[in-house]
Amino acid sequence: MTPRVPLQSLRHFLLDMDGTVYLGEHAIPGAQVFIRYLRESGRRFLFLTNNSSTDAAHYHAKLLQLGFEARLEDIWTAGQATAHYLAAETACRRIFAVGTPFFEEELRLAGLEVVQDAPDAVVLGFDKTLTYEKLVGACHWLRQGLPYWATNPDRVCPTETDPVPDCGAIAALLEAATGRAPEYIGKPNRGMALAALSKLGAEPGETAMVGDRLYTDMAMAVAANLTGILVFSGETTPEMLADCPSKPDYAFDSVATLCEALRASLQ
Repeated sequence: MTPRVPLQSLRHFLLDMDGTVYLGEHAIPGAQVFIRYLRESGRRFLFLTNNSSTDAAHYHAKLLQLGFEARLEDIWTAGQATAHYLAAETACRRIFAVGTPFFEEELRLAGLEVVQDAPDAVVLGFDKTLTYEKLVGACHWLRQGLPYWATNPDRVCPTETDPVPDCGAIAALLEAATGRAPEYIGKPNRGMALAALSKLGAEPGETAMVGDRLYTDMAMAVAANLTGILVFSGETTPEMLADCPSKPDYAFDSVATLCEALRASLQ
């Protein structure tokens, strides 16, 4: 790996959450120290997550409970990004949603209506409340040719025990049944990165994307011309990285070792 930008030049950080700063209900060791160091060193950051099963308020509460110094405005979810995109960039207002009540509320907060009949579009999230009835309804409307978006392509979500099916796995099921694949709004979509950069007032050349997945976090870093920093605390293993033709700029065991490297880069 040949980094394009030295660590000491990075002033802004987009931080994945699941598998990067925590795993399940436990913080990654040293992650709270890393976040504190970013604040104390004058670096700005934004927590980014593709997990749309809960809302920003839930993630804020969880981060506080796990001992992180976080504000509600420090969080940007794929659910928020999807709702914002639909409201700002499309004429679709009546949404058939396959998602949790949290995700449905994100859509409503953006001025969209969640409906069962005569929708303008089908929108898929990481649905931990998934039912067969929802799948049947989604298949019906997809066969009618409605526009189709999804929050994120992640096939699995890491947990403390085993990975569980995520939005990408549900999308694969629907594609097998209907032949249709969604347009994804969350990582690795460049638009999610650009919205995050706008919130931070940051430029790509001074910003890093830190995450545990090659096909979302690191792919978005490439798409948005960010520095990619991979951590091995979640989905990706060193063996998986070795088999990947496209390498991130940096790779660390965890954000704890990233924090050590940032400190050392300034000495």
